Amino acid sequence: MLADLVAGAREDAERRKAERPLSVVEAAAAERAPALDALAALSPAARIKIIAEVKRASPSRGALAEIADPAALAVSYETGGASAISVLTEERRFRGSLADLEAVRAAVLIPVLRKEFISDPYQVFEARAAGADLVLLIVAALEQRELVSLHELITSLGMTALVEAHTADELSRALDTGAGLVGINARNLSTFELDRDLFGTLADRIPSGVIRVAESAVTSAADVAHYRAAGADVVLVGEALVTSDPVATLEEFLVV
Repeated sequence: MLADLVAGAREDAERRKAERPLSVVEAAAAERAPALDALAALSPAARIKIIAEVKRASPSRGALAEIADPAALAVSYETGGASAISVLTEERRFRGSLADLEAVRAAVLIPVLRKEFISDPYQVFEARAAGADLVLLIVAALEQRELVSLHELITSLGMTALVEAHTADELSRALDTGAGLVGINARNLSTFELDRDLFGTLADRIPSGVIRVAESAVTSAADVAHYRAAGADVVLVGEALVTSDPVATLEEFLVV
């Protein structure tokens, strides 16, 4: 599944590149206001912080929500207390787009993450041109040389990389990039199986000074509390928010 998602995202990026060359996207990225400081926004605090996700669908669950107005949803997330917004831009299985990201960036004052299967520098420049402050890098989808190079590019453009791991080896590789923001995804992106306890088994390997993000398997305040007790500074939540009253759900989650 992961290989298919990465290949599809790369094909879509190549199509966009033919329509809008890299030089044009680089110029658009340079014209953007500087990226917001995501590390400051997500830094450890007395209470858990939340990255709230704009997510219409997923390969594992199919359609989740129409989200005709992603900007309005993002504003409700900000109102509800989210510290950052994640926007799925993958077109095929998640039904997202860069237009969603641009709309969200224009509507909120908190950092915005491009959630995509990144494997090409073109996609990083696209992210900055669309106003992203953070870019997801999935360790399992990249060779180490690619991972390091993309991380360096993201940093050079003033953005922050959220480097995502699913195993101890992947976590080691994530930390080797010097990442200040590391996610542990409970969902195996090859099989899409969930292991809510995975974060707790790996969190102690993340050194102090690196922000720890728990991803996936968050459906209730009890799940948030579970991750918090295991050492999470931040949780990334999508499905539970787009299928409920987002403000009320965020308020419930943020009391943890």
